[in-house]
Amino acid sequence: MTRRVDLLVAGGGPAGLVTALHAARAGLDVEVWEPRPGAVDKACGEGLMPGALADLLELGVDPPGHAFHGIRYVAGERRADAAFRAGAGRGIRRTTLHGALIAAVTAAGARVEQRAVGDLRQDDEAVVVDGVRARHLVAADGLHSPVRRGLGLDPAPARHRRYGVRRHFRTAPWSPFVEVHWAPDVEAYVTPVADDLVGVAVLASSRGTFPDRLAALPGLEALLDGAEPASAVRGAGPLRQRVRRRVAGRVLLVGDAAGYVDALTGEGLALAFAQAGAAVRAITDGAPQRYDREWARLTRRYRWLTGALLLGTRPRPARRALVPAARMLPPLFDGAVNGLARPVGA
Repeated sequence: MTRRVDLLVAGGGPAGLVTALHAARAGLDVEVWEPRPGAVDKACGEGLMPGALADLLELGVDPPGHAFHGIRYVAGERRADAAFRAGAGRGIRRTTLHGALIAAVTAAGARVEQRAVGDLRQDDEAVVVDGVRARHLVAADGLHSPVRRGLGLDPAPARHRRYGVRRHFRTAPWSPFVEVHWAPDVEAYVTPVADDLVGVAVLASSRGTFPDRLAALPGLEALLDGAEPASAVRGAGPLRQRVRRRVAGRVLLVGDAAGYVDALTGEGLALAFAQAGAAVRAITDGAPQRYDREWARLTRRYRWLTGALLLGTRPRPARRALVPAARMLPPLFDGAVNGLARPVGA
């Protein structure tokens, strides 16, 4: 006998779990399918900007972490600071966030199963996946989404590619900010995630090992000298993912699966939370096609700003000039940082 649910969510990361939480609280019968066991980790900066943190707290999810109060750009001896005006952000280990979201989703009545999406078919009334019939499916299965690929929504790969690697180090945070360390070919994002732990995510336009990337940032390497590595190196990329559309019949794409520009501005979780809510509202309103327009609205600022920063910092001279420019034009830097700190869509 075919089992029936209102919503099937492919992917048990933050995007999928927040989608399930919204849906379960809206009265839908929800299942989340995630093939990986245990806490789902990935290479990411782990910093929630104030707007993203506010969205999470509004859902009643309050995982422990470490507060940060702004963004600092660093290049050699030069630095530029921009403090948040609307409260602190929070660095949260991805595994800690996953545990808190799993608890909330389970309490809301959704089911989480360790299984992958296999054969997927749909008609005008439902999506059928491996014997389960769902009124809708949300694909929140990551940057290289198998569901998205299976639906033929991947265009040609982007010409300019970027890759990320991340590792944690056992050391007390030395700054009240998330620090972004700039070099000609790489930049590193240092996020405090506990009183004795920082996460270091390094982005570059080519593949490379974590030690090689860190060696390109001698100032950061010196700050981490003697700090014990506290996690395995995780990688991700290519980061840029273009998508033809975000709705295909009764399937909606949320989070990284819906398309991604870059991690440069640190908005990934904020965007995922906003998209999750928009997707569920479109489903419960009986208007899933509306979600594509709502996705475009919610991500417009991110796509424009991130695209402009990527283009502007691709040439080496521009990268060298970035921190001096931020120092010389503090109102502009402060305005950009606090714009990113606002809730998505605000």
